[in-house]
Amino acid sequence: MRTIEERLQEHQQTMTPSELEGRLRKALEQAPVRRKSRAGRARTWAATAAAAMVLTVGVYQYPVLAYYGGKLFSQSDLSTLNFAEVVKQGYGQTVNQSETLKDGTIFTVKDVIADDNNLLMHYSIQYPPGQVFKETDFSNYSFSNIKGLFTDSAPTGGSGDFNPDKTGFEGVYKFEPVSPFSRKLTVNLIAKLTTGERIQFPVSFKYDPNLAMKSILVADIHQAVPVDQGTVYYDTITASPTSTIVKGHYKMDNGEHPRFSAATKLYVNGIETNFLSMRSGINEKTGVAEFQIEYDALPTDKLQSVELVLDNFSGYQKAGQPIPLASPSDHSVTVGQEKLWIRSVTRTAGGYDIVIAGRQFTSLDKDSLAVQAGGTTVPVSSISDSRPWDLKNGNILRERTYSFQTPERPEFLQMDGFHYIKFYRHTIQVPLGDK
Repeated sequence: MRTIEERLQEHQQTMTPSELEGRLRKALEQAPVRRKSRAGRARTWAATAAAAMVLTVGVYQYPVLAYYGGKLFSQSDLSTLNFAEVVKQGYGQTVNQSETLKDGTIFTVKDVIADDNNLLMHYSIQYPPGQVFKETDFSNYSFSNIKGLFTDSAPTGGSGDFNPDKTGFEGVYKFEPVSPFSRKLTVNLIAKLTTGERIQFPVSFKYDPNLAMKSILVADIHQAVPVDQGTVYYDTITASPTSTIVKGHYKMDNGEHPRFSAATKLYVNGIETNFLSMRSGINEKTGVAEFQIEYDALPTDKLQSVELVLDNFSGYQKAGQPIPLASPSDHSVTVGQEKLWIRSVTRTAGGYDIVIAGRQFTSLDKDSLAVQAGGTTVPVSSISDSRPWDLKNGNILRERTYSFQTPERPEFLQMDGFHYIKFYRHTIQVPLGDK
């Protein structure tokens, strides 16, 4: 299989202006300082279970775009200038559909780029003659969704900036992918007009799904990684020109959503791919705890290896033996691979307070937490919020005060165990099929 780089050289004279890279670089260098638009109104992700995917390593139809994909469509590089430049090369759809709001503001959908993972929309907002944008006016505009046949796609982020005279604003917004059955799309703009009135305004435009770009890699992964209190399942991967998305789900022993998301790294040919975002939630139809991780576009289609590494996730350390409280203060206790610090045992009007510290996100199993004092077992009565404990050596731990209602000085701390962030560093190979 020829690589993107090989095909890029082959097509330079026919498909791509030879100066494209220079033009793109120049455009990026001249791009104004981006202003993050209002935080995306991404709803809680609860997608339906993914349909079975056919394992494919596609013959990529857009070698130039793929070559530049990682640079152009990473979240940090997403801008109107490089977007427009790519559309000029024929890798998107020109729309130029304008609507005028009742205060005279003109909203225009300029271009869209679609693939299996995203729909990117380039738009502009032009104020009525004589009016200019104030610094915070960009936050008066956001999007609720894009709708069409079998399509209800939520926004996932965006960016943009004013034009030099501040009479207009140009931006790029990113949505969940749209259905290939859609021939017409309607983006719902939420706008605070210059009169102060807030409205929702639909703007419809024609859409050609045949111009959506094909993916580099679409594969079932179907691999599971056992963790302390359940299993993390990696289900599918879709590497499109605009991003790479891995979908999976959790099965925890308690049937609940894990308190922390699994931190997973993606390596392509041994090089780590930039992480963009992660969303997780409960599938409303199946009740399954699902997650979706988005990475940058793959830097090449010469795929020698694609690996996912479960770096860290929730862990549970069983305590085993009761922990002695005889030492007066600030002594550490090693439990399994983790350490707890018994900072103090102090008499109070109602009993005893014990201050215990640990690494961030470490939490004792409070259901079984108790002390042995005067021959009796006394359960914990209250637990404070956590607070930082600065060791003054670059490390900051978190500590809490645990209160016990007993007149006798506690001799031992007992509990079933504690939760913490555990490094698993488990690697799974993503199947590449017949290259």
